[in-house]
Amino acid sequence: MGFRVLALFLGLMALALPLPAGAGARLDAIRTAGELRIGLTGDYRPFSAFEGAEFSGLDVDLGRSLAASLGVKPVFIKTSWPTLSADLEAGRFDIAMGGVSVTPARAKIGLFSAPVLSDGKTPITRCSLVKRFETLKQIDRPGVRLVVNPGGTNEKFARAHIHRATVILHKDNSTIFDEIVAGRADLMITDGVETRAQSKLHPTLCAVHPDRPFDHAEKAYLMPKDEELKGKVDRWLAEAKRSGEFARAWKKWVE
Repeated sequence: MGFRVLALFLGLMALALPLPAGAGARLDAIRTAGELRIGLTGDYRPFSAFEGAEFSGLDVDLGRSLAASLGVKPVFIKTSWPTLSADLEAGRFDIAMGGVSVTPARAKIGLFSAPVLSDGKTPITRCSLVKRFETLKQIDRPGVRLVVNPGGTNEKFARAHIHRATVILHKDNSTIFDEIVAGRADLMITDGVETRAQSKLHPTLCAVHPDRPFDHAEKAYLMPKDEELKGKVDRWLAEAKRSGEFARAWKKWVE
């Protein structure tokens, strides 16, 4: 009799425990809801832009493709770099896309997909100043004004490497490059892919050696700790790259 009571107790306790990371709970919830909620900052071209209450960009197109592969519809959710991790933990969306850099802090709260691309930090400045800002030593001088958006890897890089130049925080990453164009800042250090995109949008700005960045980091998609969901995302990404779908989207938004 005692054994039966113990077995019943242990069974009830097992039901009360949360599902393990690999149990597919989030993937099941996505299928039940019939939608994939995709978190985007909307301020990081070419990955995502938010204008007129609509998202556009590389990861908007790819997000639609990912949702289709899961048999659900995409729903795009606005987030920000300072709140991205907290929003994911709070369950505001199912996956963060839009140029998310792989960092140890983010890896603690979720799972990253296979790498989407490898990139690194490099300057963008007015074309007339390119020769002045080719190295960190040239940049980190009194009188140089470096503008940076708060809460992400750009600010982290600036705080780690810039000590004598003036670091200007500009909260709106969608207008930050206008500060350089207008002469209120001298440069920004961001990912090479963004410098390429922004130099096309602003003819007076030039990317400084985007093929030779100061460091290297991978970008990937960040999701809750659900191994089944990660497996689905990784297989979709591999197929998108194999079929040429990723390359076509890249050409549309980056090249």
